[in-house]
Amino acid sequence: MKKITSTGLIALALLFGFSCNQKKEPVEEAQEANERAFEDTPQEETKDDLSEFMTKAASGGMMEVELGKLAQQKGQHADVKNFGQMMVTDHTKANDELKALAAAKGIMLPDSMGSDHMDHVRNLRDKTGADFDKAYMNLMVDDHKDDIDEFEEAARDLHDADAKAFASKTLPVLQKHHERAKQIKDMLDKQK
Repeated sequence: MKKITSTGLIALALLFGFSCNQKKEPVEEAQEANERAFEDTPQEETKDDLSEFMTKAASGGMMEVELGKLAQQKGQHADVKNFGQMMVTDHTKANDELKALAAAKGIMLPDSMGSDHMDHVRNLRDKTGADFDKAYMNLMVDDHKDDIDEFEEAARDLHDADAKAFASKTLPVLQKHHERAKQIKDMLDKQK
């Protein structure tokens, strides 16, 4: 009986140890830190919405820059390479503005992209040539559509005036990216 009990305790200790050592999702980790920082303050609800928007936008922005660099290296078509350059330039600028806004608002941003965004990067790293071009442009169309929806909601619903202004200012850039991505995707689709 004593052996069974000690074996059970060891198993529980190992299980607990493994669960404590698993790294959390970077976006969720930042959101939880923000929630703890503003818990039981008058701004708690406003800051939770702000944190959710900003942490997701930061992760998405990091992905756009990383994939833009990848498109410049692996892209086969000149339009794909040029689009990648535009992503690096525009999203680096937006990321810098977001970091400054987050710092001013006391919002912690993730230090790396979330797992969904990282999965997209890993998937595209394995592709080359025309396969890369098509997969990248398909993702850019879908991702920018999602980004537009999120930024429209933020521009409309966030309570923080500065964050609303950031979302409103960034929205036309995202719409331009979406339109250009659709044009390139359609061009590539016709080249079958």
